[in-house]
Amino acid sequence: NLDGGVRGVTMGGRTSGGNTNRVEFFTVDIASNATDFGDLTQTRRRTQGCASATRSFMFGGSEPGGSSGYNRIDFVTFSTTGDATDFGDQTTEVRSPGSVSNATRGITGGGTQGYPTGSYKDNIEFITMSSSGNTVDFGDLTLARDYPGSVNSSTRGIFAGGAQYPSFYNTIDFITIASTGNAQDFGDLVAAAQGVAGNCNSVVGLFAHTYGPAYVQDVYKINIASTGNSFNFAERTHTTTPTQGASSPTRGVFCGGYKDPSPGYSDAMEYIPFATGGTGVDFGDLTQGLAANVATSNGHGGLG
Repeated sequence: NLDGGVRGVTMGGRTSGGNTNRVEFFTVDIASNATDFGDLTQTRRRTQGCASATRSFMFGGSEPGGSSGYNRIDFVTFSTTGDATDFGDQTTEVRSPGSVSNATRGITGGGTQGYPTGSYKDNIEFITMSSSGNTVDFGDLTLARDYPGSVNSSTRGIFAGGAQYPSFYNTIDFITIASTGNAQDFGDLVAAAQGVAGNCNSVVGLFAHTYGPAYVQDVYKINIASTGNSFNFAERTHTTTPTQGASSPTRGVFCGGYKDPSPGYSDAMEYIPFATGGTGVDFGDLTQGLAANVATSNGHGGLG
């Protein structure tokens, strides 16, 4: 526990001035504004992240012009503040993947290679988070796609939604984190979406339907230990497109995103309680408006 509870961080993204390497932090169980943490090794957006109890990791992303992807993996240490450290490389330069983890393994899957034309990826790769090094092949998703959302328990990783533009998907896949192999079908989202923002404790996974092909505020719920379709659970107060959220055992926090109906970058943070759902509650503000950033925490469902 840090500062009275679970620590969340948000990393990278795009601002009104271009891509950023900013890392910010907050305490998930205490509503407040985010605080500067340090900088990534690269300025990038459209990334994905996962975390152990001690480290937060960032996978993938794209350079300021968005025309090519990065394969560097960065990490920061939750208990300190400061700049990120290079961990290793992914085998594929990819933007907008999904990521899951338990206490030992970090896993990334999907995304796109190349932009504005390129290939959609179904690759799943993993790292051992306590050491440093490059990713190792895990298997394949059931469907290659960009920007799947992701949640996890200590045993299962879930990838939901995504797109092969202009098509959006409601597919939900699952993997067993401790093994290797291809993903299996879990069920379907209520509606097809991309850029799905995930939050989870060890039992419940929430997916914020952010865009597909219009801005949406609905939040869907699954029970991670079972299989089946998601169902409507809550509604966010902001019409934005946050990506991966930061979770504690009791709540999930969504951070930033593109906003509608006034196009731009949002600094808004809101949370949804896992036990009750309902309408999102204001949490505070980021230090700047951000989109295509990623958030993680040291209290998510994979650590339960």
